[in-house]
Amino acid sequence: MKEITILSGKGGTGKTSITAAIASIAKNSVFADNDVDAADLHLIFQPEIKENHIFYGSWIAAIDSELCTNCGICKTHCRFDAIHYKPEGGLEINPFECEGCRLCERICPAQAITSKQSTNNNWFVSDTRFGPLVHAKMGAGEDNSGKLVTQVRRKAKEIAKEINADFIVNDGPPGIGCPVIASITGTNAVVLVTEPSKSGFHDAVRLIDLVQSFKIPIYALINKYDINPEISNQMEVFFKTEGIQLMGKIPFQEEMVEALIERKSIIEFNKDSVVTKILTDLWTELSRVSLGYIYDHNRI
Repeated sequence: MKEITILSGKGGTGKTSITAAIASIAKNSVFADNDVDAADLHLIFQPEIKENHIFYGSWIAAIDSELCTNCGICKTHCRFDAIHYKPEGGLEINPFECEGCRLCERICPAQAITSKQSTNNNWFVSDTRFGPLVHAKMGAGEDNSGKLVTQVRRKAKEIAKEINADFIVNDGPPGIGCPVIASITGTNAVVLVTEPSKSGFHDAVRLIDLVQSFKIPIYALINKYDINPEISNQMEVFFKTEGIQLMGKIPFQEEMVEALIERKSIIEFNKDSVVTKILTDLWTELSRVSLGYIYDHNRI
């Protein structure tokens, strides 16, 4: 079993569209949407949810006004300035500023403060026309997205072992933060989907630095390469300098958007599309090189 994570460095590069297209080709695979903060792979996969689990998030403190003596000890010691006096008197904790350290709960002499974990997050196991999908939904402003990504990946691996899948394909989050780190730790290969813009190039370089620090093989794909040929050429030179294999260049195609409107992958939407040919070749090559990586890795 091989695990491939598709990342972008920034949002809007077409990462999820590419993941959905690969899902149309990759047989005997399990899929995971690691972009738990803003999951959207389900919009194309149209999953039938089989399991719904609560993910317990960060701790949030609250003050019982009937027990509180307004001594102010909690307010004095709160490093996050989350505890304030109410206009009508008494203390309250702003849940959006509370970082869940629970210090106030421990030092309150009146034991008026209690904490509970957020239940505003869920993760799901679903059936789709492409195969099993593990995905999640976080509430706005929730913490611990990296832990939720780890849970999603853990379950995807369990399913892959049960059905003896050949691949796990992860649709990763944008950026280089905690959920991205949780998405690449222990994965076998990363596919960078980028676009020829200054921000796309800048964020791709940051992501490459991160992935290389984990010593994970990384492969590149330039989406909409023809909207700025100059930056596309600069990217190609950079990838070659860094020893990163460029798997393909996808031209701008309006039918990519048309496919999304139909809630289909580009391969389902038009099997004769030039993009379909490019992505089919990409998956063939990616399967080959990922197999080689696993073999060499196990020999070391």
